[in-house]
Amino acid sequence: MQETKGFGLYNVVIIGAGTAGLVTAAGTAGLGGRVALIERNKMGGDCLNYGCVPSKALIASARLIDSIRHASKWGLDEQAPRFKFEAVFESMRSRRAVIAPHDSAERFESLGVDVFFGDASFVSPHEIIVDGQTLRAKTFVIAAGSRAGIPPIEGIRDVPFFTNETVFDELRKKPESMIVLGGGPIGCELSQAMSRLGVKVTVIEVLDQILPKEDREVADWMETLLEAEGIRVLRSSRATRASMRDSKIHFDLIRTPRGAREGEPTQVVADTLLISAGRVPNVEKLNLEAAGVTVSPRGIAVNAYLQTSQPHIYAAGDIVGPYQFTHIADAQARVVVRNILMPFQMLRQRMDYSVVPWCTYTAPEIAHVGLNETEAGQQNISYDLICVRIDELDRAVVEREELGFVKVLTAKGTDKILGVTMVAAHAGDLLHEFVLAMKHRIGVSQLATTIHAYPTFAELGRKVGDHYNKKRLTPFVKKVFAWLYQHSRAASGLASPHVRNKQNAMSGESE
Repeated sequence: MQETKGFGLYNVVIIGAGTAGLVTAAGTAGLGGRVALIERNKMGGDCLNYGCVPSKALIASARLIDSIRHASKWGLDEQAPRFKFEAVFESMRSRRAVIAPHDSAERFESLGVDVFFGDASFVSPHEIIVDGQTLRAKTFVIAAGSRAGIPPIEGIRDVPFFTNETVFDELRKKPESMIVLGGGPIGCELSQAMSRLGVKVTVIEVLDQILPKEDREVADWMETLLEAEGIRVLRSSRATRASMRDSKIHFDLIRTPRGAREGEPTQVVADTLLISAGRVPNVEKLNLEAAGVTVSPRGIAVNAYLQTSQPHIYAAGDIVGPYQFTHIADAQARVVVRNILMPFQMLRQRMDYSVVPWCTYTAPEIAHVGLNETEAGQQNISYDLICVRIDELDRAVVEREELGFVKVLTAKGTDKILGVTMVAAHAGDLLHEFVLAMKHRIGVSQLATTIHAYPTFAELGRKVGDHYNKKRLTPFVKKVFAWLYQHSRAASGLASPHVRNKQNAMSGESE
């Protein structure tokens, strides 16, 4: 007998229809649970509407435009790419529309999930109100996500600006110039895409390097590349004031170049502003105090099982961290689905963050898993370093994708992989051979003995293994091998007469 929507007791009520909420809802309903899913905005959350999907669609168009612009690399005539800025954005939105039905309310209702729209607010640890209706459940999952943070800069809210939540739908015509506030992954990706679409871009980053989670070498390499494409990058630049004059956005900065003791005042002027300066968890409207859930400015606190301070209330996705990636939200949701079903804590699964990959989708891409050199140094971990240039791959050469490198850290004196940083075309895809190796404790020497199809970018794994094996060939080991080869020739009886006579004479003398 089917229960009336909104009435009775649910097994699980989920707040937020982003990646974490959708995976939890589909998984629980698929196992036979009664599920309610609440969304206050758009189904699919950030990833579908404002993040991964539209940004990668836009980046794909920008990459093709750049390829046309440099057609001579492929033996073609140089030509200026012909495109309309508005048409490129419309194409991006059409790609998003193709994917959207997978996350739609209709699809989830067909899976047996009761979908509600509106702001969710706890009234007790077992009750929540949405659009005037009270829902009761044995278990709750908070997956309300995060939003773009607006830094406390004087005048910032008095000037028009975009964030990732508005730029893909509200930027309707091409601006001549753009300030991008924040040089993290979102800022770097969209800066490069906009520049390739013909916008004059200035990136402002308060820290002394862009992409602060990467090694300084990687960040500086990417900064040089972005500047070569015409993007102005201002590191160590603290914005002090924003204002609107003559239909232009003016930014006052204090910029401190590397090595300088004092900052210099600078002003940047542009037509538009894109803010990509961090994320803020969506906790304000949830009334978590009524549920007894502990919260901080960084989000909701959870234990290793993703339980909040109330064991029957779980949390997953951006609202939890520690990584704000779609694939982490997915992984957390899978753990939550299992743990809700388990009656005892001893049967529940801990969330494992030991091998977490991520990728920044600039061109070339920057992919990362495990430790980089900076982190290894901070933790006083000894390591060996293997470096391979991407132009060592024949496929990269013929595809005109030679830019980049891979750095692999191995535990000192062993082939155990501690971390990988890769700068290359398709780095996000190439990384996963190393992710799998780390997860299942496969050493780099075993990558060298694995047959890889030729010519492929995936041969990079074998190249890394080959470099490791060559490092093991010390002068002493090489002498041993040389002696073995020499002994093998002598013992074969196939040496030349001159060599045999000499060997016989030496043998006679010894007698």
